[in-house]
Amino acid sequence: MLLEMKDITKLYGSLLANDSINLTLDKGEILAVVGENGAGKSTLMKILYGLERPTSGEIYLNGKQQSFRSPHDAIGAGIGMVQQHFMLFSEFTVAENIVYGNEPKRKTLFFDRSAADKLVRELSEKYLLDVDPRAKIKNCPVGLQQRVEILKILYQNADIIILDEPSAVLTPQEVGDLLKTMKQLAALGKSIIIITHKLHEVMEASDRVMVMRSGQFVKEVKTSETSIEELSFLMVGRRIIDKVVPEQPTTGKVLSVCDLRLTDSQGKKALDGLSLHVDAGEIVGIAGVSGNGQSELIDCITGLTKADSGEIKLLENDITRDSVGKIRDLGCACIPEDRYKCGCAAEATMTETALMAHQYEPRFSKRGVLKNNVIRNYTTELLQRYDVKYNGLFQKAGELSGGNIQKLIVAREIEQNSPLLIAAEPTRGVDIGAMEFIHEKLLEKRKEGGAILLLSSELSEIMELCDRIYTIFDGKINGEFTKAEATEEKLGLLMMGGSKNA
Repeated sequence: MLLEMKDITKLYGSLLANDSINLTLDKGEILAVVGENGAGKSTLMKILYGLERPTSGEIYLNGKQQSFRSPHDAIGAGIGMVQQHFMLFSEFTVAENIVYGNEPKRKTLFFDRSAADKLVRELSEKYLLDVDPRAKIKNCPVGLQQRVEILKILYQNADIIILDEPSAVLTPQEVGDLLKTMKQLAALGKSIIIITHKLHEVMEASDRVMVMRSGQFVKEVKTSETSIEELSFLMVGRRIIDKVVPEQPTTGKVLSVCDLRLTDSQGKKALDGLSLHVDAGEIVGIAGVSGNGQSELIDCITGLTKADSGEIKLLENDITRDSVGKIRDLGCACIPEDRYKCGCAAEATMTETALMAHQYEPRFSKRGVLKNNVIRNYTTELLQRYDVKYNGLFQKAGELSGGNIQKLIVAREIEQNSPLLIAAEPTRGVDIGAMEFIHEKLLEKRKEGGAILLLSSELSEIMELCDRIYTIFDGKINGEFTKAEATEEKLGLLMMGGSKNA
């Protein structure tokens, strides 16, 4: 046995994040750790990687007890972790990123670039991870950047690799490459722990699955002896029913974007003649790899950025140059793609987070004075209705798990009953139960005649919910499909810049 975590318990005040958890890992094995948001998966991995200290419990590597006070200790013991958000320097080359912190030096003590390139080339050949050592990170697609992160860990001689939600921002083709990489590494003797909510990936790549719920161990099964249905049930404690999205007529144009153009600060065309529309009573999806103009499109529609040219209309009102506040008042709500950067403030309380951008509404304030009792009752009802797990109304948003803060933001935006809802990555990083709940709320809004623009890198989400689907690449809409026409292969090809007629 390579790794053993015994009776790991972690307390945050009165909150029990891990309750006597046991985990084992063998050499050359791929172990998937699954569970709902707040189940304790990430806490357990942070303890293993030295980011957190356990309240009690022990960690053994090759039978020898370990004490990790920092990631540096874990790395020194042969444990590496690829975080959800990559830790790369965009202006550095692939080789510079991989050897950073342990660079080969010349006799003059200066950085030996040629030696670094050679080391990276040898490493990539050994582990069958093809990279160009001289390529700059900013020019590499997301899948390649992830490969660089894995090579960084391998350069540090890690025997255990932890992957935290590794496919969250990848195209279907890149996900396939990732799963292949994992199997290659395991075959070469590396051991992998993967935290993910995507159960089809668990079934395809892992050898064993450990299920957690509410900080506790639920069950451990061999992947070959389980199914997606059983794992879903173990995770949430109930059966997940497949959604049926009935067809319904649309009732008039809500959003119209025509020939939108925007040049970013680097002089690149972030939006290049982009046009689309969303009608009342439909969900329209935009499928694309992160970084192809989706963020800029959202910013232009919501008023955070002004386009160079083109026109945006909301309910026949030209909002191209309007302020964020005016656009909201005209009927646009937005679930932002980055919940921490744009959706909440880490230090804000539950009531403050539930009220953000709506504090001036008459139901919440009178002559500039907040109606605190009304706000507290509203927040409590919202938290209960959307099943947000929290400790109290004065708890800070930054203390919630990612999935729970996401549910609160979704609740805040949907409950405004705006004619237009922009939902950007609404279920990124949430568990299967929370995902089902958010999908139900989006479909309810559609049924009530709302117009929804859904931007997601999760193709199964786009294909399941959307009436029409646009693909975006390099700031342009390069394809449009009805629900019946769309396939993962067609969408994935266009997301990578291919042709619709290929």
